[in-house]
Amino acid sequence: MSTENLKAHAIAFYLPQYHPIPENDEWWGKGFTEWTGVTKAKPLFPGHYQPHLPADLGFYDLRLPESQQAQADLAREYGVHGFCYYHYWFNGRRLLERPFNQVLASGKPDFPFCLCWANEDWTRAWDGRSRDVLIGQNYCEEDDQAHIRALAAAFCDRRYIRINDKPLFLVYRASKIPHPLKTTSAWREEAHKLGLGDLYLCKVESFHQEYGDPTIDGFDAAIEFQPDWRNLGQPLQWGKLWGLARKLGIAQAAFGQHRVFEYSAVVERMLQRNLPAYKQFPCVTPGWDNTARRKKDAVIFRNSTPELYQAWLKTAVERVSSNDAEEQIVFINAWNEWAEGNHLEPCQKWGKQYLEATKQVMLTQSEPKTIQLAQYA
Repeated sequence: MSTENLKAHAIAFYLPQYHPIPENDEWWGKGFTEWTGVTKAKPLFPGHYQPHLPADLGFYDLRLPESQQAQADLAREYGVHGFCYYHYWFNGRRLLERPFNQVLASGKPDFPFCLCWANEDWTRAWDGRSRDVLIGQNYCEEDDQAHIRALAAAFCDRRYIRINDKPLFLVYRASKIPHPLKTTSAWREEAHKLGLGDLYLCKVESFHQEYGDPTIDGFDAAIEFQPDWRNLGQPLQWGKLWGLARKLGIAQAAFGQHRVFEYSAVVERMLQRNLPAYKQFPCVTPGWDNTARRKKDAVIFRNSTPELYQAWLKTAVERVSSNDAEEQIVFINAWNEWAEGNHLEPCQKWGKQYLEATKQVMLTQSEPKTIQLAQYA
């Protein structure tokens, strides 16, 4: 499918953790991949969609180039412009790098991509032990320079997504960098030394510490992240009906252990927010449910549907329609975050319906039908 017909460029976040690595074998058990938790998930209350199980692409292994090609073919067919691969860099040490390295070395699939530096410490947060650091970040100017040198080959690849002829590079937690302006300046300087020209740097507004004018820290723009944790509103169990149910002893136990939100209410809150004065690219998510990763304190969006997602994506596309052509970009979280219940890849419940909804917005001239967003009372 030609990208010339796209109404905007949809870039989907892409998780590479679908192959075993020695570190995960040591930390989580032999053969651990993202699928490990996915297959163990169970429904926690009536109507709770778990487990999320893959359909068309199956339980793939990203060591196989055929799997990566099938993903790209499917994404292109349904209006996704490119993948944003999570990139794990710890002072020169990389983790989960094999899938992207294969794409870079082989030239296949012929599908646009960019990188997002997931610069958080790796901890046992999935086990509720976030202070137990498995591998941490150490920031310094020498590492800033080495990082850009290591990425030079990717930035030069003809498939790499560029904005105004600048390679697009994302940082997931800019606030974790001790001196972000020094780092972004060092990156730009090193890129010029290497003949790469300038970079298009974006910080991801993943947590409340990340919000604010990105240019202060040397970034070109911000990227909205979904879920937007500070704007979700109150969980369902904080409402009057759930309070009464608790008093009567008939509340579902899962509502006391996790935070449950109505997907339609989340979408409505997102559509009603005021937009920031600075440049920010919007993001949408087809759903969220990380109970496959967390036994307690998970966040669940219940009753997500392709129609609601489609309405949200349509609004995001309209929001960027007045941008310059190369900045008409929306992000989707995510292509394949199966253990967090946010994936465009076909699942056994919905099949390709979320992809079809994406295609309706991104590739067709007809307007998607209007969806009534019912606020949960």
